[in-house]
Amino acid sequence: MFAQLRRTALLPYLTAGLPTPSDSVDLFRAMGEAGADAFEVGVPYSDPLMDGPVIMRGSEVALAAGTNAREALAIVERVAALGKPTMAMTYANPVMQTGWLVYCRQLADAGAAGIIIPDLPLEESGPLQAAAAEAGVGVVLFVSPTTDQTRIERVAQADPEFIYGVADLGVTGERHHVSEHVAGLSERVRATTGVPLVLGVGISTPEQVNAVRHLADGVIVGTALVRLVLEAPDAPSAARSLFEAVTALRTALD
Repeated sequence: MFAQLRRTALLPYLTAGLPTPSDSVDLFRAMGEAGADAFEVGVPYSDPLMDGPVIMRGSEVALAAGTNAREALAIVERVAALGKPTMAMTYANPVMQTGWLVYCRQLADAGAAGIIIPDLPLEESGPLQAAAAEAGVGVVLFVSPTTDQTRIERVAQADPEFIYGVADLGVTGERHHVSEHVAGLSERVRATTGVPLVLGVGISTPEQVNAVRHLADGVIVGTALVRLVLEAPDAPSAARSLFEAVTALRTALD
Protein backbone atom coordinates (compact mmCIF):
# COMPACT_ATOMS: atom_id res chain seq x y z
CA MET A 1 0.00 0.00 0.00
CA PHE A 2 2.70 2.48 0.97
CA ALA A 3 4.63 1.73 -2.22
CA GLN A 4 1.58 2.20 -4.41
CA LEU A 5 0.07 5.30 -2.82
CA ARG A 6 1.08 8.70 -4.12
CA ARG A 7 -0.24 10.39 -1.02
CA THR A 8 0.06 10.21 2.74
CA ALA A 9 -1.99 7.23 3.92
CA LEU A 10 -4.90 7.71 6.29
CA LEU A 11 -5.36 4.87 8.78
CA PRO A 12 -8.36 5.59 11.01
CA TYR A 13 -8.69 3.69 14.28
CA LEU A 14 -11.98 2.47 15.67
CA THR A 15 -12.77 0.01 18.43
CA ALA A 16 -14.36 -3.21 17.20
CA GLY A 17 -17.93 -3.62 18.42
CA LEU A 18 -18.88 0.06 18.51
CA PRO A 19 -21.66 0.89 18.97
CA THR A 20 -22.65 -2.78 18.77
CA PRO A 21 -21.01 -5.78 17.08
CA SER A 22 -23.69 -5.86 14.38
CA ASP A 23 -23.19 -2.16 13.54
CA SER A 24 -19.41 -2.05 13.73
CA VAL A 25 -18.48 -2.92 10.15
CA ASP A 26 -20.85 -0.31 8.73
CA LEU A 27 -18.80 2.37 10.48
CA PHE A 28 -15.57 1.12 8.92
CA ARG A 29 -17.32 0.98 5.56
CA ALA A 30 -18.31 4.63 5.91
CA MET A 31 -14.71 5.59 6.67
CA GLY A 32 -13.48 3.61 3.67
CA GLU A 33 -15.94 5.37 1.39
CA ALA A 34 -14.71 8.70 2.76
CA GLY A 35 -11.11 8.01 1.75
CA ALA A 36 -9.44 5.84 4.40
CA ASP A 37 -6.55 3.86 2.93
CA ALA A 38 -6.35 1.21 5.66
CA PHE A 39 -7.88 0.46 9.05
CA GLU A 40 -6.67 -0.06 12.58
CA VAL A 41 -9.23 -2.19 14.40
CA GLY A 42 -8.98 -1.97 18.17
CA VAL A 43 -9.80 -5.19 20.00
CA PRO A 44 -11.70 -4.05 23.13
CA TYR A 45 -9.82 -4.80 26.32
CA SER A 46 -10.52 -4.10 29.99
CA ASP A 47 -7.07 -2.65 30.75
CA PRO A 48 -5.94 -0.68 27.69
CA LEU A 49 -2.70 0.81 29.01
CA MET A 50 -1.93 3.03 26.02
CA ASP A 51 -5.38 4.53 25.73
CA GLY A 52 -6.88 7.64 27.24
CA PRO A 53 -10.42 8.00 28.64
CA VAL A 54 -12.26 8.20 25.31
CA ILE A 55 -10.92 4.97 23.84
CA MET A 56 -11.12 3.32 27.27
CA ARG A 57 -14.83 4.21 27.27
CA GLY A 58 -15.10 2.80 23.77
CA SER A 59 -13.73 -0.52 25.00
CA GLU A 60 -16.17 -0.53 27.90
CA VAL A 61 -19.14 0.07 25.58
CA ALA A 62 -17.99 -2.57 23.10
CA LEU A 63 -17.40 -5.15 25.82
CA ALA A 64 -20.80 -4.43 27.38
CA ALA A 65 -22.39 -4.91 23.94
CA GLY A 66 -20.96 -8.42 23.78
CA THR A 67 -17.76 -7.91 21.81
CA ASN A 68 -15.72 -10.77 23.23
CA ALA A 69 -12.47 -12.02 21.70
CA ARG A 70 -14.21 -14.27 19.19
CA GLU A 71 -16.62 -11.54 18.09
CA ALA A 72 -13.79 -9.03 17.76
CA LEU A 73 -11.93 -11.43 15.46
CA ALA A 74 -15.08 -11.85 13.37
CA ILE A 75 -15.31 -8.07 13.05
CA VAL A 76 -11.66 -7.90 11.96
CA GLU A 77 -12.49 -10.44 9.26
CA ARG A 78 -15.52 -8.48 8.03
CA VAL A 79 -13.54 -5.24 8.02
CA ALA A 80 -10.69 -6.87 6.08
CA ALA A 81 -13.27 -8.08 3.55
CA LEU A 82 -13.95 -4.44 2.70
CA GLY A 83 -10.74 -4.65 0.69
CA LYS A 84 -8.38 -2.33 2.55
CA PRO A 85 -5.33 -3.39 4.61
CA THR A 86 -6.52 -4.05 8.15
CA MET A 87 -4.36 -4.04 11.28
CA ALA A 88 -5.58 -5.49 14.57
CA MET A 89 -4.55 -3.50 17.64
CA THR A 90 -4.61 -5.44 20.90
CA TYR A 91 -2.59 -5.96 24.07
CA ALA A 92 -0.05 -8.57 25.07
CA ASN A 93 -2.07 -10.41 27.71
CA PRO A 94 -4.92 -11.72 25.51
CA VAL A 95 -2.47 -12.75 22.80
CA MET A 96 -0.27 -14.62 25.29
CA GLN A 97 -3.32 -16.32 26.79
CA THR A 98 -4.39 -17.50 23.34
CA GLY A 99 -0.86 -18.36 22.24
CA TRP A 100 1.36 -16.27 19.98
CA LEU A 101 1.13 -18.56 16.98
CA VAL A 102 -2.53 -19.42 17.41
CA TYR A 103 -3.49 -15.76 17.62
CA CYS A 104 -1.41 -14.79 14.61
CA ARG A 105 -2.88 -17.65 12.58
CA GLN A 106 -6.36 -16.52 13.55
CA LEU A 107 -5.57 -13.03 12.31
CA ALA A 108 -4.10 -14.39 9.09
CA ASP A 109 -7.20 -16.54 8.51
CA ALA A 110 -9.31 -13.42 9.09
CA GLY A 111 -7.40 -11.58 6.38
CA ALA A 112 -5.63 -9.13 8.68
CA ALA A 113 -2.47 -7.54 7.32
CA GLY A 114 -0.81 -7.20 10.70
CA ILE A 115 -0.88 -6.78 14.45
CA ILE A 116 -0.14 -3.85 16.76
CA ILE A 117 0.64 -4.52 20.45
CA PRO A 118 1.63 -1.29 22.20
CA ASP A 119 2.50 -2.80 25.59
CA LEU A 120 4.95 -5.34 24.14
CA PRO A 121 8.51 -3.95 24.30
CA LEU A 122 10.95 -4.65 21.50
CA GLU A 123 13.07 -6.75 23.89
CA GLU A 124 10.14 -9.09 24.55
CA SER A 125 8.69 -9.20 21.04
CA GLY A 126 10.70 -12.16 19.76
CA PRO A 127 7.91 -14.75 20.22
CA LEU A 128 5.42 -12.48 18.50
CA GLN A 129 7.74 -11.74 15.60
CA ALA A 130 8.46 -15.44 15.09
CA ALA A 131 4.78 -16.38 15.24
CA ALA A 132 3.73 -13.54 12.96
CA ALA A 133 6.38 -14.47 10.39
CA GLU A 134 5.20 -18.09 10.38
CA ALA A 135 1.56 -17.02 10.03
CA GLY A 136 2.26 -14.37 7.41
CA VAL A 137 1.15 -11.41 9.50
CA GLY A 138 3.05 -8.15 9.75
CA VAL A 139 4.17 -6.67 13.08
CA VAL A 140 4.14 -2.96 13.92
CA LEU A 141 6.76 -1.60 16.33
CA PHE A 142 6.87 1.72 18.16
CA VAL A 143 9.21 4.66 18.53
CA SER A 144 8.58 7.91 20.41
CA PRO A 145 10.25 11.30 20.91
CA THR A 146 12.28 9.81 23.78
CA THR A 147 13.55 6.83 21.74
CA ASP A 148 17.31 7.08 21.29
CA GLN A 149 19.10 6.45 18.01
CA THR A 150 20.36 3.00 18.93
CA ARG A 151 16.85 1.82 19.67
CA ILE A 152 15.48 3.29 16.45
CA GLU A 153 18.09 1.27 14.58
CA ARG A 154 17.11 -1.90 16.46
CA VAL A 155 13.44 -1.31 15.67
CA ALA A 156 14.28 -0.84 12.00
CA GLN A 157 16.40 -4.00 11.95
CA ALA A 158 13.38 -6.00 13.15
CA ASP A 159 11.76 -5.12 9.77
CA PRO A 160 8.29 -4.15 11.02
CA GLU A 161 5.33 -3.72 8.68
CA PHE A 162 5.60 -0.05 9.54
CA ILE A 163 7.03 1.99 12.40
CA TYR A 164 4.39 3.59 14.59
CA GLY A 165 5.76 6.98 15.55
CA VAL A 166 4.16 8.18 18.78
CA ALA A 167 3.78 11.86 18.00
CA ASP A 168 3.22 12.97 21.58
CA LEU A 169 4.06 11.46 24.94
CA GLY A 170 1.25 10.09 27.10
CA VAL A 171 -1.85 8.04 26.36
CA THR A 172 -4.02 8.41 23.28
CA GLY A 173 -6.21 11.48 23.17
CA GLU A 174 -6.96 14.73 21.45
CA ARG A 175 -4.45 17.57 21.77
CA HIS A 176 -4.74 21.28 20.99
CA HIS A 177 -1.47 21.33 19.05
CA VAL A 178 0.85 18.87 17.32
CA SER A 179 3.86 18.04 19.49
CA GLU A 180 6.96 20.11 18.81
CA HIS A 181 8.98 16.87 18.95
CA VAL A 182 7.33 15.12 16.00
CA ALA A 183 9.49 16.69 13.28
CA GLY A 184 12.69 15.63 15.02
CA LEU A 185 11.37 12.10 15.52
CA SER A 186 10.45 11.84 11.86
CA GLU A 187 13.85 13.13 10.77
CA ARG A 188 15.69 10.58 12.91
CA VAL A 189 13.58 7.66 11.65
CA ARG A 190 13.87 8.77 8.03
CA ALA A 191 17.65 9.05 8.34
CA THR A 192 17.84 5.51 9.68
CA THR A 193 15.50 3.39 7.58
CA GLY A 194 13.17 3.19 4.63
CA VAL A 195 10.56 1.30 6.64
CA PRO A 196 7.29 3.27 6.37
CA LEU A 197 6.65 5.68 9.23
CA VAL A 198 3.09 6.23 10.46
CA LEU A 199 2.39 8.93 13.05
CA GLY A 200 -0.29 8.62 15.70
CA VAL A 201 -1.27 9.68 19.25
CA GLY A 202 -2.30 13.30 19.68
CA ILE A 203 -3.24 13.80 16.02
CA SER A 204 -6.96 14.44 15.70
CA THR A 205 -7.96 17.36 13.50
CA PRO A 206 -7.65 18.19 9.80
CA GLU A 207 -5.26 20.99 10.71
CA GLN A 208 -3.06 18.59 12.65
CA VAL A 209 -2.89 15.93 9.93
CA ASN A 210 -2.07 18.66 7.42
CA ALA A 211 0.78 19.82 9.67
CA VAL A 212 2.41 16.36 9.74
CA ARG A 213 1.54 14.98 6.30
CA HIS A 214 5.00 15.72 4.89
CA LEU A 215 6.70 14.02 7.86
CA ALA A 216 5.36 10.49 7.45
CA ASP A 217 4.02 7.85 5.09
CA GLY A 218 0.78 7.65 7.01
CA VAL A 219 -1.26 9.12 9.85
CA ILE A 220 -3.46 7.38 12.42
CA VAL A 221 -6.44 9.19 13.93
CA GLY A 222 -8.38 7.41 16.66
CA THR A 223 -9.70 9.25 19.69
CA ALA A 224 -11.59 11.91 17.73
CA LEU A 225 -13.37 9.21 15.73
CA VAL A 226 -14.24 7.06 18.74
CA ARG A 227 -15.65 10.16 20.44
CA LEU A 228 -17.96 10.80 17.48
CA VAL A 229 -19.36 7.28 17.78
CA LEU A 230 -19.85 7.56 21.53
CA GLU A 231 -21.67 10.88 21.10
CA ALA A 232 -23.92 9.72 18.26
CA PRO A 233 -27.54 8.84 19.11
CA ASP A 234 -27.54 5.76 16.85
CA ALA A 235 -25.39 3.81 14.42
CA PRO A 236 -26.55 5.57 11.20
CA SER A 237 -25.77 8.93 12.79
CA ALA A 238 -22.35 7.64 13.83
CA ALA A 239 -21.66 6.46 10.28
CA ARG A 240 -22.56 9.88 8.86
CA SER A 241 -20.37 11.66 11.41
CA LEU A 242 -17.45 9.37 10.62
CA PHE A 243 -17.89 9.86 6.88
CA GLU A 244 -17.78 13.63 7.31
CA ALA A 245 -14.81 13.52 9.67
CA VAL A 246 -12.72 11.18 7.51
CA THR A 247 -13.58 13.20 4.41
CA ALA A 248 -12.20 16.30 6.14
CA LEU A 249 -9.07 14.43 7.23
CA ARG A 250 -8.53 13.05 3.72
CA THR A 251 -8.90 16.51 2.20
CA ALA A 252 -6.38 17.92 4.66
CA LEU A 253 -3.86 15.18 3.91
CA ASP A 254 -4.22 15.74 0.18
